[in-house]
Amino acid sequence: MPQQAWSDKRERQYEHIKSGAKKKGASEDRAEEIAARTANKNRAQSGEARQKSRTSVEDVSPQHRGGKRSGNRQGPKGPTRDQLYNEAKKRNIKGRSTMTKKQLADALGR
Repeated sequence: MPQQAWSDKRERQYEHIKSGAKKKGASEDRAEEIAARTANKNRAQSGEARQKSRTSVEDVSPQHRGGKRSGNRQGPKGPTRDQLYNEAKKRNIKGRSTMTKKQLADALGR
């Protein structure tokens, strides 16, 4: 473990994340880096850390995010028509059901 200022809970969390990353095929160094970053971010968000960056505190916790950023990938041609349609539905754009992909993109300002 990198620091001695961590609580027993953070120590267990660090070891758990490290072992999970190693099981997924990460190297020892990479697993340690992932575990330390995650544990430190959680310390900052819970107020345990003396220093913390604004992004660490304001961003979504690593456990909640859980791949949300990587799961939103779009293909080489951008979002699909269905993705555009769902966004138009959320924004309550009229006439969206008859629009083409290009028309939906234009209506959404893309």
